[in-house]
Amino acid sequence: MSADDHKDLEDEKPLIDDVSADVAGVVGEFLSETSEANVEAEKAATEDSAFKAGAGLAGASFAEPNAPFIAFEDVNKSFGDFTVLRDVSFYVNAGETLCILGRSGVGKSVSLQILMGFLKPDSGTVLVASQDIGCLSEKEMQEVRRKVTMVFQNGALFDSISVGENVAFPLREAGHMEEDQILQVVKGLLEMVGVAGMENVLPSDLSTGMKRSVAIARALAAQPSAVLYDEPTTMVDPLMAHLLGELIQRLKIQMHLTSIVVTHDMRFAEKLADRLVFLHEGTVRFFGTTQEMRASNDPVLREFFSLDELVLPM
Repeated sequence: MSADDHKDLEDEKPLIDDVSADVAGVVGEFLSETSEANVEAEKAATEDSAFKAGAGLAGASFAEPNAPFIAFEDVNKSFGDFTVLRDVSFYVNAGETLCILGRSGVGKSVSLQILMGFLKPDSGTVLVASQDIGCLSEKEMQEVRRKVTMVFQNGALFDSISVGENVAFPLREAGHMEEDQILQVVKGLLEMVGVAGMENVLPSDLSTGMKRSVAIARALAAQPSAVLYDEPTTMVDPLMAHLLGELIQRLKIQMHLTSIVVTHDMRFAEKLADRLVFLHEGTVRFFGTTQEMRASNDPVLREFFSLDELVLPM
């Protein structure tokens, strides 16, 4: 993300401005709690010089208090004889956005599943919420997932209950709010993500883009420190893709969310990312800033840029 893009985001209207006046008080307090907790997380995980972009993770210790919020270090994953990830290393600091790029089948979504603890790496170290998750039990991983949530490509909504019930689920599970407050937060979050008034609709009646928006609202209901997005713009129209990208950006700046976005869309990634990791044939072909990636003469990257321009002409 360029400095101009970052400045434009800071000038964006507050998220609460999209929320109805009758629920703005409760929703505003809810958002502030999330934002303040994430600011504290940023302070507790300040960037260490050992993790500079382009330097890799050599010599860095995950035991240090200023370790990155999320990281892979020499992660390997195979399914039978097929190697998906080979010595993969990358990181994202608290409050930053990392985009994972690459063609289909290079391990982008598998990386997210490993971060969420749905898959175990064969070897290597995985850091989530600033802790090594390698030896955590499923119960301990459930606590990690309260801090780090995921927006799946298909939305992964509960089909048998309404949109409102889907968004209310993590709020009721947490057990910290009265029912009338939960309903207000649900209404406000749906307004904030652009699907106002959809509380009583079933997920099966929504478009793909609307399902993604509802999935983001449900993720926000958990008051997370980080959100992982799996191909958020796949199978949606250009307008919805733009709106989803704008929403992800605003959430990052205004709620201080740490984000990882899996995408094959370089234009989309450039708008969002503080850093990019490019996976190719199971390995990290590049890790660094957008500017560094555009300046690279790597033939694989140059080919990817050329194909991206053919698919999405200027």
